[in-house]
Amino acid sequence: MSRNLRIGTAFLAAIAVLGIASVILDHRATVNAAGVMAPRFEVDPMWPKPLPNHWVLGQTIGVTADAKDNIWIIHRGGSLEPKESYALTNPPGAICCLPAPPVLEFDQEGNLIGHWGGPGKGYDWPSSNHGITVDYKGNVWIGGNGRGTQPAGAAPAAAISGASKAPEASEQTARFMDNEILKFTQDGKFLMQIGHPDKSKGSNDIENLKGPAKLFVDPKTNELYVADGYGNHRVIVFDADTGKYKRHWGAYGHKPDDKNLGNYNPDAPVAQQFRNPVHCAELSNDGLLYVCDRVNDRIQVFKPDGTFVKEIFVAKRTLGDGSVWDIAFSKDPQQKFIYLSDGANEKVYVILRETMEILTSFGDGGRQPGQFYAVHSIATDSKGNVYTTETYRGQRVQKFVYKGLAPVTKVDQGVVWPKKGS
Repeated sequence: MSRNLRIGTAFLAAIAVLGIASVILDHRATVNAAGVMAPRFEVDPMWPKPLPNHWVLGQTIGVTADAKDNIWIIHRGGSLEPKESYALTNPPGAICCLPAPPVLEFDQEGNLIGHWGGPGKGYDWPSSNHGITVDYKGNVWIGGNGRGTQPAGAAPAAAISGASKAPEASEQTARFMDNEILKFTQDGKFLMQIGHPDKSKGSNDIENLKGPAKLFVDPKTNELYVADGYGNHRVIVFDADTGKYKRHWGAYGHKPDDKNLGNYNPDAPVAQQFRNPVHCAELSNDGLLYVCDRVNDRIQVFKPDGTFVKEIFVAKRTLGDGSVWDIAFSKDPQQKFIYLSDGANEKVYVILRETMEILTSFGDGGRQPGQFYAVHSIATDSKGNVYTTETYRGQRVQKFVYKGLAPVTKVDQGVVWPKKGS
């Protein structure tokens, strides 16, 4: 009887295993049968080509594509460690290395074809660059989120920036000095400045910014949308030619305020204001503005006049830096897909724009091609290729080659390394 019991138990176990396998296979078959398709990418490990002149990238915190599919990035040379810039010692202690100029332009093959940037006559270069956009006219826009110091006894940094912990009262505290955005030609000629360093009066100041993160110019109206940003809690709109103020709003279309919301808590009622930073503001072809509320782990969608439409949460339990860093649209006329960079979970999500459903993701933490260390900004070119930059110690730009639509078989693809013969 004991032998029969063992045989019966083994038989039932085998059935259970076959059942589980059947469920897995059925699930895979369902995914494929349902025809769920999403863009597929492979990293190009040879892009871009090495920089000349012993130049090195610092925190790389902006990327954009122009009308010729040239790729522009902006980085912070001042973020380099001493061993990454030995040639700056006086007298020079080594041949290598030097910070590259802040603004770099690459062609499709990864060749460096332009470079400029830094302080100059007539404008206030940001103390900490942040974000770069080439608009439909070919103008180059730059933001910044640099901080300075203020005397002890002034309003603490937590009250200014929404930081979770204020310094001791006896310390000098940080405040956002970069209260301006800049406009240049593609060869670096200065055109216009909106705002002035250290002049912000908060989220309802219509003359100054406060840590502006990213910019977008609407080709239909020539309006400049600014994700503003690291110190303020709003989207603000200007005329892109004159710099004249148009309108601004906060989360859900509310009038923004600068009350300290404290730390993000995924189990608390949803915040009625943006937390810092408001990290992107991208307008779709059909006239919807998608705003990255980074630390609140959400995208909020608006009409161009600030009317709230909807929101979605992404990796809602992500704390710290948050999950919603930057977005780019696919290059089909309908912009069917959104690509979302998540520098905390180190991946790029592929989202169906109509339903805001996450279809799949690619990437993983690490330093090899196709991996990420704080993937910060994202852009697409006309061919559908995706470009990402990495901040903190990531310090690079990567290219992910568009390989067409493919069935979704994995929620998380991991590293999308090139296949043989691809």
